[in-house]
Amino acid sequence: MMHPPDLPLIKPSDAKSWSLCARRVWLDNKGEFDLQPLEDAFEQLVIELGLAHEQSILQRLSNAMEIHIATSPEDTSRLMANRVPVIYQAQLLNEIDGIIGLPDFLILHESGQYQAADAKLSLSEEKKEIQVQLGIYRRLLGSGLPAIVFLGDGDQAFIGDEANVTANQFVTEMREILSSEDEPLVRYSHSKCRACPYYTHCKPPFEEKEELSLLYSIQGRAANGLESAGIDTISKLASSEPNSIPDVPYLKGYDKKHRAVLQAKSYLSGKIFQLNPVVLPEGHWIHFDIEDNPLTGNGEKHVYLWGFLVPDFSGNNGHESFEYVWTDRDEEDKQGWHQFLDQIEGYKQQYPDLILAHYSSHERSTIRAYAKRYGMEDHPTVAYLLGDESPLFDLQKPVLDNLVLPLQGYGLKDICKHRDLVNFQWQDEESGSQWSVVQFNRFLAEPGAEIRTRLKHEILGYNRDDVTATRRLEEWLRANFMS
Repeated sequence: MMHPPDLPLIKPSDAKSWSLCARRVWLDNKGEFDLQPLEDAFEQLVIELGLAHEQSILQRLSNAMEIHIATSPEDTSRLMANRVPVIYQAQLLNEIDGIIGLPDFLILHESGQYQAADAKLSLSEEKKEIQVQLGIYRRLLGSGLPAIVFLGDGDQAFIGDEANVTANQFVTEMREILSSEDEPLVRYSHSKCRACPYYTHCKPPFEEKEELSLLYSIQGRAANGLESAGIDTISKLASSEPNSIPDVPYLKGYDKKHRAVLQAKSYLSGKIFQLNPVVLPEGHWIHFDIEDNPLTGNGEKHVYLWGFLVPDFSGNNGHESFEYVWTDRDEEDKQGWHQFLDQIEGYKQQYPDLILAHYSSHERSTIRAYAKRYGMEDHPTVAYLLGDESPLFDLQKPVLDNLVLPLQGYGLKDICKHRDLVNFQWQDEESGSQWSVVQFNRFLAEPGAEIRTRLKHEILGYNRDDVTATRRLEEWLRANFMS
């Protein structure tokens, strides 16, 4: 079937948007409104690093082969007919199927066929959007040769027929999406939607209709099941009896249904509901948070900052000491890890009843990953941190287990910045984990000592705010929810 000429062409570069949200990819292609572009410094950094990676691959190939730059689909066809060794910025157009693909490289194989190749910052070719893109390029080339992925850590991967099913699914669904004159019906996802450029376009209609997936823990399939049972708004869920709600996907059993009803009530009223008394461990509390850079040359995250807030419980002035381990470069990663372990050992000796409080599982999983990276799973301090008597305590757990809050997400900032909850405000309103990564990469690239010092100071200030926030959360829990 020929692609209708009035529809936008299907582009493999839409694969990421498609994998996230059908409405997003529809708006990318058919939305007729002007949007203020989101100033996403992290996304811009990723783009810049991706372009730099692509240029490094281009340089490597040009050292061995002659490179020809394509200027159009017709020029690409001409270069392919001439059997040039490498075509850069190729344009592959299939007008019948209505697909245009833009592989970074076409590399002439000894068989006389071309192999599509892309430079990707990703460390794995398994990502859905990569499978789609390279799978479509193979389809456009009509080639049985595997496509090449130049990964961000320097490795090279191949994508073959295993990607065909996903690539064909993409084409089928994109054709259906682009054929529609109406925005696709979708559910709200707090983590995905608030990072989307169409957030301000989509969020108000969700709120107006009291979309069930606005509620924390109500996933799309649960919302579908509730709607089938006649519970199609937040108000209806709030007025339901938990025992009367049928089992639906991801919402089975009294406890989950009870919590969902309370979450709906909390959303509408702004009230806090307490399920159980909060229990916090006794001991000498130190608050702990890390900053890590996922955008390293070797593909391994580099923790450039291990931060600690050490409160003074002596009853004097309530002074809180911010202490940290910092490394300038990922080449110092092992040194920083050992300094972190030394820091922990010092706290252990000073405070036998140490509680090392953090928020979410990230800190524990990072310690486990570092121990594996350096073959130190049996190191005494690692065993202390990860063993049965571990001092690590995840403050998110007592929150999720015992409280229902008027929030759509239960992240540290969601809770702490809320004026009616902890009401702790970060000094830099724009700061966040991705902001920290951007600042650190600027620190790495900056030659000037004065600016480097300022950037480091800003990152340290953000981390101090993070550990102070977990301290304020602890105090808020103790003051309001412990028996």
